[in-house]
Amino acid sequence: MHDARALIDMGTEAVRRLARRGYTLDLSELESLQSRRNQNIRSADELRAESKRVASEVQQTARQGGDIAKLKERARELKDQIREIEAGQEQIEAQLRDLLLSIPNLPNDSAPDGDSEEFAVEIRRVGTPPTFPFEPKDHVDLGEATGILDFGRATKLSGPRFAVSRGAGAALERALATLFLDLHTRRHGYVEHSVPYLVSRKTMTGTGQLPKFEEDLFKTGVADRELFLIPTAEVPLTNLYADEIIPPAELPLALTAHTPCFRSEAGSYGRDTRGLIRQHQFAKVEMVRIVDPADADTELEKMVGHAEACLKELGLAYRVVKLAAGDTGFSAQLTYDIEVWIPSQSTYREISSVSDFGSFQARRANIRTRGADGKPKLVTTLNGSGLPVGRTLAALLEQCQQQDGSIVLPESLVPYLGFRRISADGTTEA
Repeated sequence: MHDARALIDMGTEAVRRLARRGYTLDLSELESLQSRRNQNIRSADELRAESKRVASEVQQTARQGGDIAKLKERARELKDQIREIEAGQEQIEAQLRDLLLSIPNLPNDSAPDGDSEEFAVEIRRVGTPPTFPFEPKDHVDLGEATGILDFGRATKLSGPRFAVSRGAGAALERALATLFLDLHTRRHGYVEHSVPYLVSRKTMTGTGQLPKFEEDLFKTGVADRELFLIPTAEVPLTNLYADEIIPPAELPLALTAHTPCFRSEAGSYGRDTRGLIRQHQFAKVEMVRIVDPADADTELEKMVGHAEACLKELGLAYRVVKLAAGDTGFSAQLTYDIEVWIPSQSTYREISSVSDFGSFQARRANIRTRGADGKPKLVTTLNGSGLPVGRTLAALLEQCQQQDGSIVLPESLVPYLGFRRISADGTTEA
């Protein structure tokens, strides 16, 4: 969310920057709403001041035995006028808030131009994509052949875009999540949290999922309470500090959680419908950092490294790209995507997005710290996947597959699994 005054002061610069992400800012509409809001506030203040004077005159005239009929009539007129202005003010405030909530974050000038993944700039590649003396299978065929994944029964339970893992598959999912949490908490200094999976509209609005992405969310409720299933742990983790002033000495805050994530994937039908890449429910370990704005660049690079550490620990080939301004998420001002190699598709696919939100989420959720002068100021929020379990599992199965149909897993997983090899028939071996 933006400060209306700041956007107006930026003027054509705000228009230019938002145009880089395909959004047309109507400055005249924003200025009109802001002007009407300010005028209403002034008018209401003037009427309240007059109302106070008239009330004083009524009391004084009454004590002196004078006629107060006209004064009381004027007092009633003023109250009616104040109520009318306040009602209009509420309407203007709502219109201004709705407009500001609909405006995406200003992209960072370092983000390349463009509006799709084709315009992303590659930063680095790590590891060599494996080559095979045979035609590599995709993770769906590997999972179903070994019996560790069952998409047919998942469809029977819930419809398409769900999965059931079993045996070594379920153990592998649990092991991946535990490995990621151990890396983030023991090596990278994050504090693990267990958070609610159902949150309020206010909480969803705080991180930018609402109102824009309501059709992509699963909604439920209890009695008259409206609740949403979280699309990522970023939502509850960031909002833990909503409406709070964090002491500067406590920054940066580093939070992590392993949760299920729920997304309707509205508008994506026909894309990645096979397998684990794009599902309605999936598990993910999320990282959130709340930092002083002056430290944001350093903290963002640090978080990218934390996500990369998960892939390095597994020995998976991947690359890091900087997203184009027009392909950056609604709330982010700068995003690095980490893409893992998927052999069956002969390409890199996104497995983690690490983003700098500037003050965008902090303003919406009212998360502040104190500056050197002791006055409250907005923090910067960062978040990234570290990592999604399903997509990591897909990449592991495909990059680690053998000609006989077995999968030889990384040594780093053995302490969590108790086995390293999944045979073609689904049995496991040390």
